[in-house]
Amino acid sequence: MRNIKYIVVHCTDTLSNAEVKAIQKYWKEHLKWKNPGYHYIIKANGEVEKLLDEKKPSNGVLGFNENCINICYIGGRTKDKKRVNTMTRAQENSLFDKIVALTEKYPGAEVKGHYEFPNQGGRICPNFNVKEWIKNYVPDLDQPDLD
Repeated sequence: MRNIKYIVVHCTDTLSNAEVKAIQKYWKEHLKWKNPGYHYIIKANGEVEKLLDEKKPSNGVLGFNENCINICYIGGRTKDKKRVNTMTRAQENSLFDKIVALTEKYPGAEVKGHYEFPNQGGRICPNFNVKEWIKNYVPDLDQPDLD
């Protein structure tokens, strides 16, 4: 059983319409990873896709993977290649719900952005301050439940 200390939020650093299969192909063919980068990925429509069982480490945070559950939203780049928070409202709602579920499942785990870990190559992922976002998040009560 893994000792989960961190729930880590990421962005794919792609356009919001990137396909999950294309992201997985990049990991496998270019990075030569056996496991995906994240346990969960959130599509622009808010759909959460499980990529890896939580019992296994994913490749989200170099040097910390054994103790992390990694969640990612698809996006983080604009067409002109600017790195910004591109989350849709549906992604925000799904990300918040997934964070709540995981913090209940792993009491004591700290929610962090990928950028908060040392030796990550200067990453700014997920292109927003995770702790501030959680503190200021207001659920969209008109958003249908996509589960």
